[in-house]
Amino acid sequence: MELFRISLDIYAEALTTSNKANRWNLEAQSVLYAGSSRSLSTLELVVHRGAIKPTSSYKVMVISIADEERLVEQVHIHDLPVNWRTMAAYSTLQEIGSDWYSKQTSLLLKVPSAVIIQEYNYIINVTHPEFDKKVTLVRTEDYFWDGRLLS
Repeated sequence: MELFRISLDIYAEALTTSNKANRWNLEAQSVLYAGSSRSLSTLELVVHRGAIKPTSSYKVMVISIADEERLVEQVHIHDLPVNWRTMAAYSTLQEIGSDWYSKQTSLLLKVPSAVIIQEYNYIINVTHPEFDKKVTLVRTEDYFWDGRLLS
């Protein structure tokens, strides 16, 4: 499968993490967030960054993951609290993600997007024993910001 991550170009040449807490992970947990499409990744970046600087140079990272069902664990919306899309639910979602991360039961956690709930983001555990064998940064692509997204 191919996943997509949009990053400032200075961070786009390697699959590295910031180790910062986010919706599905706690501080110091080494995970990468990627979208199932370039368009979902764009929307996620706009929502999370709040202020995109079109003068900054971004790249699309195209990530290849082995197509093996056992590598993916999915979080279903019906298993989440009603308010899962809000900041108030962050601690609950971080607990779910942290539990998955600690157990190392799968390389990927497939989670619904809070932006478009019918689409999915993937959390990649870079400390998983199969990360080096099953995950590859295939290429980076130049990214163009459509100004209509930013007005």
